[in-house]
Amino acid sequence: MRIGLIADVHGNLVALDAVLDDLAGSGIDRIVCLGDLVALGPQPREVLARLREIGVPSARGNTDDWIARGVAPGPRPAGPDPVADLTTWAGEQLSPRDLADLGGLPSSLELSPTPGWELQCFHGSPRSDEDVIAAGTPDADLDAMLLSPAARFVAGGHTHVQLVRRRGTAWVVNPGSVGLPGVGPDSPYLAAPRPASAAEYAVLDVDGGHVELALRSMPLDVERMARLARVSGMPHAGWWAGRWQTDDDVAAHPST
Repeated sequence: MRIGLIADVHGNLVALDAVLDDLAGSGIDRIVCLGDLVALGPQPREVLARLREIGVPSARGNTDDWIARGVAPGPRPAGPDPVADLTTWAGEQLSPRDLADLGGLPSSLELSPTPGWELQCFHGSPRSDEDVIAAGTPDADLDAMLLSPAARFVAGGHTHVQLVRRRGTAWVVNPGSVGLPGVGPDSPYLAAPRPASAAEYAVLDVDGGHVELALRSMPLDVERMARLARVSGMPHAGWWAGRWQTDDDVAAHPST
């Protein structure tokens, strides 16, 4: 079975459609989303409709939970707060059905690609959708988050940074972010965001005892995304567009 793992779409339909098109040509049997579907990007309603249309199951992300429950995302800073404002705006774009769908997302999903190769999917960790699993997370902290999993593969998002890590008999996988890579919680680029120009995702291929995991990245039409942000009515459209790097930027700053 070939499983596409996507996470942290964050209301970016251009990125989502690009990834879905690529997965469609890769012989994928199943796609699973690891949460944070709609907040922060310019097309929250359209992203939810696309995932519903093609039947992609998703675990609940922390921003999904904030929107469904109508709560503010943590303490507000004294100055502008794009994350809080964009999360509120995303919720305002959704229908009652959309909000009910977000509220009904499970905290985790379990799949069995083949006997003996179980896959558990979540957002932050099985313990909390706001847990951060990073390359440097101490083993004891990781064990507490994973709750001693029986699954051979555990897949989470939240950090927006791709990761493969071994712990005991489990492989810990983060496919990165489809809609806003490199700037999530505990990211090394959070204070000074690394401009991105590609969507990130993963493919897990389990065939009997043979297992292959591929972390993928594909370029996006950044200019189109910026145009959509400007006409969407979203707050902080310039802030969001600034998280992305155009081809001209890459040519001018090849080492960034």
